[in-house]
Amino acid sequence: MSNGSPGPTPGFLVWRLANKWRAAVDRAVAPLGLTHAQYSLVASLHSMQRAGERPSQRRLADHTGLEALYVSKLARALESAGRIERTRDPRDPRAVQLALTEQGQAVTRQAIAVVQELLQQLLEPLGGLDAPRTRAFTDELTTLLNAPLTPSVPNDESTQGTTP
Repeated sequence: MSNGSPGPTPGFLVWRLANKWRAAVDRAVAPLGLTHAQYSLVASLHSMQRAGERPSQRRLADHTGLEALYVSKLARALESAGRIERTRDPRDPRAVQLALTEQGQAVTRQAIAVVQELLQQLLEPLGGLDAPRTRAFTDELTTLLNAPLTPSVPNDESTQGTTP
């Protein structure tokens, strides 16, 4: 929280909401053998496959906003669990393509249903998933996520005492 404002800052509230949501999804998908991060990966992969894509790990990292190294770690764990297949891209031997296995598709469909129910519960104070307030909230979040961030100036001796 900030010393200059009487209440919590927007950043603090977004952080708290993200942590609340992550914890709730972790609890909801745990019986299916997934974590929230794994759910994010398989649900995104499911959506991309339905659109006819067989994305690379890099493409999936870009889509989810997760670091490529973390996607690789998650993909290996999901492969070990029989949920996804990792294969070399025939067009680029450095790239690894991902696809859900049959078991992965079944678990992902179950997880999506569980998370949709949770999403409805979380958004009930705004009127539910299809409410105008929820659409407006989604639009605001999308605006914030699409806004580019300028790189921060390193805090070294040459920049101390100067205002960027």
